[in-house]
Amino acid sequence: MNPIATLHMKNGKKIIIELLKDAAPNTVNSFIYVAKNGYMDNHAIQRIVPGNWVDVTYTAFHHEEAKYLIPNEFELNKDLIPLDSHPGCVAMGGYGEAGIAGAEFFFPLRDCPEHKGIYPVFGKVLEGMDEIYRLEKVETKPATDYPIEGVEVNVPVKQEIIEKVTLELFGVDYPKPVLMKEQNLPECWKM
Repeated sequence: MNPIATLHMKNGKKIIIELLKDAAPNTVNSFIYVAKNGYMDNHAIQRIVPGNWVDVTYTAFHHEEAKYLIPNEFELNKDLIPLDSHPGCVAMGGYGEAGIAGAEFFFPLRDCPEHKGIYPVFGKVLEGMDEIYRLEKVETKPATDYPIEGVEVNVPVKQEIIEKVTLELFGVDYPKPVLMKEQNLPECWKM
């Protein structure tokens, strides 16, 4: 059985995700590591780009322990076939050649063929797409301190908080993720 993660929103809603361990094993291990240690708890969603995606964080949840990069899943596991990125999926963010974010995941709001093989799809939403579409429509304001030029960053005016993330691992002990040998951390993690 695939592990299940539940994002408990402060407003009482839930987003339930099936983690696709066979499609992106190291990415799933990374997500589980960060969630299990509570680094996602009490986190306000940081970036919304209507019509594109809801990006949960761009500061590695403000936890030093979550500020690490993992190798691109498809370089690490050459036999894997990347999944398509579209609404209903969960994908891990990345920083080009520097590597994939340890836990900076996003919910696509459109079909994203340009992401295939770059940002690993590691989960699918079982419940809570209505909450994701609600988040797309909340009032936002442009972030004025984002350090990477040319990236649209809209922050919710009223904080939208993930109160906690719970996991159902069905008795399986998932290992820590394999990390990049060189950790060239992005500027937005230094904020």
